[in-house]
Amino acid sequence: MAKVFVDESLCTGCGLCESTCPEVFKVENNVAKVTSEDTSSCDIQDAVDNCPVTAITLEADGE
Repeated sequence: MAKVFVDESLCTGCGLCESTCPEVFKVENNVAKVTSEDTSSCDIQDAVDNCPVTAITLEADGE
């Protein structure tokens, strides 16, 4: 399972990630936060690909 990160210095808090994966992201104070490492219940790659400021990244286990 990949580990997901949000670069808070880039995040604009648009909420696309939260609408795509509400189990993983929560926007608080206009910044997305990772609330769960379990990305199996949503399309996490879609959230990464649709972030307009490329603030979300994935790191594969073991890297």
